[in-house]
Amino acid sequence: MNGLKQQTDLLSPDKEHMEELFDKMAAGYEPSVSEWRLLIGGAYDRALLYRKADAVRRQHYGRDVYIRGLIEISSYCRNDCYYCGIRRGNVHARRYRLPEEEILACCENGYGLGFRTFVLQGGEDIFFTTKRVAGIVRRIKERYPDCAVTLSLGEREREDYEEWYQAGADRYLLRHETASKEHYEKIHPPELCYEHRIQCLWNLKQIGYQTGCGFMVGSPYQGTEELIADMRFLRELQPHMVGIGPFIPHHDTPFGACAQGSLAQTLTMLALTRLILPKALIPATTALGTIHPQGREWGLKAGANVVMPNLSPPGVRGQYSLYDHKLCTGDEAAEGMEHMKCRVADAGYRVVVDRGDSLC
Repeated sequence: MNGLKQQTDLLSPDKEHMEELFDKMAAGYEPSVSEWRLLIGGAYDRALLYRKADAVRRQHYGRDVYIRGLIEISSYCRNDCYYCGIRRGNVHARRYRLPEEEILACCENGYGLGFRTFVLQGGEDIFFTTKRVAGIVRRIKERYPDCAVTLSLGEREREDYEEWYQAGADRYLLRHETASKEHYEKIHPPELCYEHRIQCLWNLKQIGYQTGCGFMVGSPYQGTEELIADMRFLRELQPHMVGIGPFIPHHDTPFGACAQGSLAQTLTMLALTRLILPKALIPATTALGTIHPQGREWGLKAGANVVMPNLSPPGVRGQYSLYDHKLCTGDEAAEGMEHMKCRVADAGYRVVVDRGDSLC
């Protein structure tokens, strides 16, 4: 943690004042705009924030870290988001779709490794129709009734989400990416609608899903005011899960030459999220591990309590390239679970075999 400490040794406001503010936030206090600017700006000893966030997650979840088996079912996408490596307009992207039997084989492998949640993630691929996805979900739930199924397949209409929920899907992840409409329109093409994306999240909650949202830290055109909007949206939505990771550019996108998000700022936003959503499930993301060898461990120490190793077939993992240098082997692969467990234990936590449902 020495590297992290070096990033937090700043001239800071009064320690007691900051600790009091953190405690109030964990108890439900809504910071003012000026307080949010201070909190996000980080002109204080951020180690205090990380310790408080860790104490809050331990209060509700102890030392437990939940594992999710990530199955990336398709690298096709109908959208053309400016930041994403599998965007429709990337002619260099390598495309694939997993057959249903291969998806089920991934689940079988994962179940034997101790996974009790399977996350089916993919681009917005019209090949995976409402009926096709519902059938896959039913087969997974029939074979593994003690497991949760999470879907992360982008924006769909409410009736699609309802059919998947009736088929047995338990959770849905849809990162909002930014809660600022103006910012959203700068990083997405005109055919994508901010209001529709936000409505999808409200629909998912109303249907009954354990609902996850999330945002990038350090994306182009993002400033403190955009991050304040994200935090206020989280307070309003009260999601069960929040995925927060640094922006990492992909060379075949319009933002390929932009700087990546910083480790310190990502950890700060993760820790602040833990304070305002004490019972949420928050992953230490692959992107954190991509920008720093200890990024995942530092994420856990800043309040995260989920890791998501890759269960996809080894032959396609490198093709699901959302950003440059995305980790998909070693500890990020399901086959590296034992080493990951050791690293999690060395950080002071323990990987558990559990569905890991939200306490929200």
